[in-house]
Amino acid sequence: MESYKLFDAEYKFACLIWDHEPINSTDLVKLSQTKLGWKKSTTYTVLRKLCERGILRNEDATVTAMVKKTDALKYESQTVVAKAFNGSLPQFLTAFLGDKKLSEREAKELKRIIEEATE
Repeated sequence: MESYKLFDAEYKFACLIWDHEPINSTDLVKLSQTKLGWKKSTTYTVLRKLCERGILRNEDATVTAMVKKTDALKYESQTVVAKAFNGSLPQFLTAFLGDKKLSEREAKELKRIIEEATE
Protein backbone atom coordinates (compact mmCIF):
# COMPACT_ATOMS: atom_id res chain seq x y z
CA MET A 1 0.00 0.00 0.00
CA GLU A 2 1.24 3.47 -0.82
CA SER A 3 2.03 5.72 2.10
CA TYR A 4 -0.76 8.19 2.69
CA LYS A 5 0.62 9.24 6.07
CA LEU A 6 -0.64 12.69 6.92
CA PHE A 7 0.48 14.50 10.01
CA ASP A 8 -2.24 16.27 12.00
CA ALA A 9 -1.84 19.70 10.38
CA GLU A 10 -1.53 18.11 6.93
CA TYR A 11 -4.71 16.12 7.52
CA LYS A 12 -6.66 19.24 8.55
CA PHE A 13 -5.34 21.01 5.43
CA ALA A 14 -6.23 18.05 3.20
CA CYS A 15 -9.74 18.05 4.69
CA LEU A 16 -10.20 21.63 3.49
CA ILE A 17 -9.35 20.48 -0.01
CA TRP A 18 -11.48 17.33 0.15
CA ASP A 19 -14.41 19.46 1.29
CA HIS A 20 -13.95 22.23 -1.30
CA GLU A 21 -12.21 20.76 -4.35
CA PRO A 22 -11.54 21.84 -6.92
CA ILE A 23 -10.41 25.02 -5.18
CA ASN A 24 -8.49 27.99 -6.50
CA SER A 25 -5.14 28.30 -4.69
CA THR A 26 -5.89 31.93 -3.74
CA ASP A 27 -9.19 30.83 -2.19
CA LEU A 28 -7.34 28.01 -0.43
CA VAL A 29 -4.96 30.53 1.15
CA LYS A 30 -7.96 32.52 2.46
CA LEU A 31 -9.67 29.35 3.71
CA SER A 32 -6.49 28.15 5.43
CA GLN A 33 -6.13 31.52 7.11
CA THR A 34 -9.73 31.44 8.34
CA LYS A 35 -9.96 27.78 9.34
CA LEU A 36 -6.37 26.99 10.37
CA GLY A 37 -4.91 30.40 11.19
CA TRP A 38 -2.16 29.86 8.62
CA LYS A 39 -0.16 32.50 6.78
CA LYS A 40 0.04 32.42 3.00
CA SER A 41 3.62 31.08 3.15
CA THR A 42 2.58 28.19 5.42
CA THR A 43 -0.28 27.24 3.11
CA TYR A 44 1.96 27.19 0.05
CA THR A 45 4.71 25.26 1.87
CA VAL A 46 2.32 22.51 2.99
CA LEU A 47 0.63 22.49 -0.42
CA ARG A 48 3.99 22.06 -2.16
CA LYS A 49 5.02 19.21 0.17
CA LEU A 50 1.74 17.35 -0.32
CA CYS A 51 1.97 17.84 -4.09
CA GLU A 52 5.52 16.43 -4.06
CA ARG A 53 4.22 13.37 -2.17
CA GLY A 54 1.45 12.86 -4.74
CA ILE A 55 -1.38 13.54 -2.31
CA LEU A 56 -2.50 16.82 -3.89
CA ARG A 57 -2.20 18.48 -7.29
CA ASN A 58 -1.87 22.21 -7.96
CA GLU A 59 -2.35 22.79 -11.66
CA ASP A 60 -3.13 26.18 -13.17
CA ALA A 61 -3.78 27.54 -9.64
CA THR A 62 -6.47 24.88 -9.08
CA VAL A 63 -5.92 22.47 -6.21
CA THR A 64 -7.38 18.97 -6.24
CA ALA A 65 -6.77 15.81 -4.23
CA MET A 66 -4.95 12.91 -5.86
CA VAL A 67 -5.70 10.70 -2.85
CA LYS A 68 -9.24 10.11 -1.66
CA LYS A 69 -10.09 10.83 1.94
CA THR A 70 -11.25 7.23 2.38
CA ASP A 71 -7.83 5.95 1.24
CA ALA A 72 -6.01 8.22 3.70
CA LEU A 73 -8.30 7.10 6.54
CA LYS A 74 -7.85 3.46 5.57
CA TYR A 75 -4.07 3.85 5.69
CA GLU A 76 -4.21 5.60 9.08
CA SER A 77 -6.51 3.01 10.64
CA GLN A 78 -4.41 0.11 9.34
CA THR A 79 -1.28 1.76 10.70
CA VAL A 80 -2.84 2.17 14.16
CA VAL A 81 -3.94 -1.46 14.28
CA ALA A 82 -0.54 -2.66 13.04
CA LYS A 83 1.53 -0.55 15.44
CA ALA A 84 -0.55 -0.46 18.61
CA PHE A 85 -2.21 -3.87 18.44
CA ASN A 86 0.31 -6.00 16.52
CA GLY A 87 -2.14 -6.17 13.63
CA SER A 88 -4.88 -7.72 15.78
CA LEU A 89 -8.27 -6.34 14.83
CA PRO A 90 -9.99 -8.13 17.78
CA GLN A 91 -7.52 -6.48 20.23
CA PHE A 92 -8.16 -3.11 18.62
CA LEU A 93 -11.93 -3.53 18.78
CA THR A 94 -11.79 -4.63 22.43
CA ALA A 95 -9.70 -1.58 23.34
CA PHE A 96 -11.84 0.73 21.21
CA LEU A 97 -15.12 -0.39 22.71
CA GLY A 98 -13.95 -0.54 26.33
CA ASP A 99 -17.12 -0.63 28.41
CA LYS A 100 -19.26 0.78 25.60
CA LYS A 101 -22.15 -1.35 24.41
CA LEU A 102 -23.09 -1.61 20.75
CA SER A 103 -26.57 -0.85 19.58
CA GLU A 104 -28.40 -3.60 17.72
CA ARG A 105 -27.91 -1.63 14.49
CA GLU A 106 -24.16 -1.25 15.07
CA ALA A 107 -23.79 -4.95 15.87
CA LYS A 108 -25.66 -5.95 12.69
CA GLU A 109 -23.47 -3.61 10.61
CA LEU A 110 -20.26 -5.04 12.09
CA LYS A 111 -21.50 -8.60 11.47
CA ARG A 112 -22.23 -7.69 7.84
CA ILE A 113 -18.76 -6.15 7.43
CA ILE A 114 -17.11 -9.23 8.93
CA GLU A 115 -19.11 -11.60 6.74
CA GLU A 116 -18.14 -9.65 3.60
CA ALA A 117 -14.47 -9.64 4.62
CA THR A 118 -14.35 -13.36 5.51
CA GLU A 119 -12.59 -15.58 3.01
